[in-house]
Amino acid sequence: MTKPPAHVVVLCTLMLATCLMLAQQNAPNTQGVTPPPGSPTPTPARMTFFVTSVGLGKGGDLGGLAGADAHCQALAAAVGAGGHTWHAYLSTQARPGQPAVNARDRIGTGPWFNWSFAQLGAPQNAIISADLAELHGDTLVQAQRGSNLYKQSTRNEHGQVIHGIGDTPPIQHEILTGSKWDGRAYMDNADHTCNNWTSSSTGSAQLGHSDRIGNGSSWNSSNATTGCSQAALESSGGAGLFYCFAIN
Repeated sequence: MTKPPAHVVVLCTLMLATCLMLAQQNAPNTQGVTPPPGSPTPTPARMTFFVTSVGLGKGGDLGGLAGADAHCQALAAAVGAGGHTWHAYLSTQARPGQPAVNARDRIGTGPWFNWSFAQLGAPQNAIISADLAELHGDTLVQAQRGSNLYKQSTRNEHGQVIHGIGDTPPIQHEILTGSKWDGRAYMDNADHTCNNWTSSSTGSAQLGHSDRIGNGSSWNSSNATTGCSQAALESSGGAGLFYCFAIN
């Protein structure tokens, strides 16, 4: 058997090494994010915002803030984004011995990106908001400009757009928040949080609209539910869904 020339062996070795290196760089990564050339480890998922694809099935009873946060974390982990700490965008009202909690104080400082950024690079609708002030329109200029949270950008953890006005039923654009438009809790005596997310029967909860259509067109404070049961949420265009933000 004839031994191949040394330069052929060297060339084949270099080609094999190059192929292995390219394969390693382009290997499947968290949420399809390809590591930068030369990166020793995969880059983390960049999605830091989503709407829950499913609720907990118990109407406004989410197991309190802890239960809602756990649901966000579990859904994120299922699609490879569990490296972040996730919190639900929900306010609670003051109760004896328990101060009110503002949704805006639970979600970090931003910026936040939806599934599009994680999967497809940085399309126009990927960024939800740069910070809390922009997200809530704290100044007149910010309120006029608005955040980038609208129907096409408000996606669930699978990258799906939430069914809203004009879409095929079921319509699920009513998103639980318990919050005023500025992201803060209500301070009156009415129930705006299904008894701080523990009731699946009596009470009511404030909602936002993920498509920003109807009843003030607010993503976080459009109208109230007619009750806290799963049937009551579904009857008006909801499903017990809520927003999840990564705080880190």
